Amino acid sequence: MQLAAGQLAAHLQKGLKSLYTLHGDEPLLVQEAADAIRAAARTQGYTERTVHTVAGAHFDWSEVLAAGGSLSLFADKQIVEIRVPSGKPGKEGSPALQQLAEAAQGNDTTLTLVLLPRLDKMTRSGAWFGALESFGVTLQFDPVDRAALPQWIAQRLARQGQRVASGEEGQRTLQFFADRVEGNLLAAHQEIQKLALLHPEGELGFDQVEGAVLNVARYDVFKLSEAVLGGQAARVQRMLDGLQAEGEAEVLVHYTLAEDIRALKRVKDAMAAGRPLPMALREQRVWGIKERLFERVLPRLTATGLDNLLHSAHLVDGIVKGLKAPGWPSDGWQALHRLAQGLCQECAPQSAPVRK
Repeated sequence: MQLAAGQLAAHLQKGLKSLYTLHGDEPLLVQEAADAIRAAARTQGYTERTVHTVAGAHFDWSEVLAAGGSLSLFADKQIVEIRVPSGKPGKEGSPALQQLAEAAQGNDTTLTLVLLPRLDKMTRSGAWFGALESFGVTLQFDPVDRAALPQWIAQRLARQGQRVASGEEGQRTLQFFADRVEGNLLAAHQEIQKLALLHPEGELGFDQVEGAVLNVARYDVFKLSEAVLGGQAARVQRMLDGLQAEGEAEVLVHYTLAEDIRALKRVKDAMAAGRPLPMALREQRVWGIKERLFERVLPRLTATGLDNLLHSAHLVDGIVKGLKAPGWPSDGWQALHRLAQGLCQECAPQSAPVRK
């Protein structure tokens, strides 16, 4: 069965199942969930633990299958932990995981814990993952969205008895904190723990947070499009600077921006041809967060504006590959900044006119 990440603590209080599968690309959240399951298991007598990391096509699954049926002389219950960093168990691993899942049913001496990275839809529809889901508990851990990060930080501070000031000052503090740790949840966790060491319980001022929190943000090129489509100019500037500092490839950043422009143009053209917006978005495979952003910005985008952006994207494609374009910076990153801010300006929410 599927279980929401936030329901794990309540679930463990009611009792342990014999099989858990954790999957997601946020290491901190997966690690904390695994720690919680192990801690609950230890209180119920699971004193022995073996760890098997699946590496390479020639991994010996027979050892894993044997581990589930063998107990040492010193333990009555055990945890068998299986880590599949690639998310691909392979030809031999798929039936082995199905066998382990079926064997876990009603097994009160072995707790099996399977750790996986983020899985795509096709992988989750496979027989081996279906067996893990049918015979055990699966939890998916997604990254914390940038918009939700300040609240996540506030909740973590509250766990250690700390809080920011109320009102606008506190929101400013949380936004500053989020800017410094964006895209790096493990670092955010470490910075929060640092505040507990540096300051007593109670209210934290902006100066205290600013003095303690390092700039440990990690920027995801695919998150860049969300910031651009959201019209968040300052965040876009910061993300581009961060991507450049991290050594991200200019061509990948350009591809992300250009693909958004092309998708906006295709959907706009489809709407002009009489297609309803939801249908046009489905046909262009736009969904999730990006679907909501497209729905918001498309009504204010003009065909001429999109044509101009498309032409700019074509010029910047040449610039990042070493060509020059009249009226454009010769430096690839400067050209990317100009392209991104141009699209960002088109997507920015329009302020309401001031009434006199």
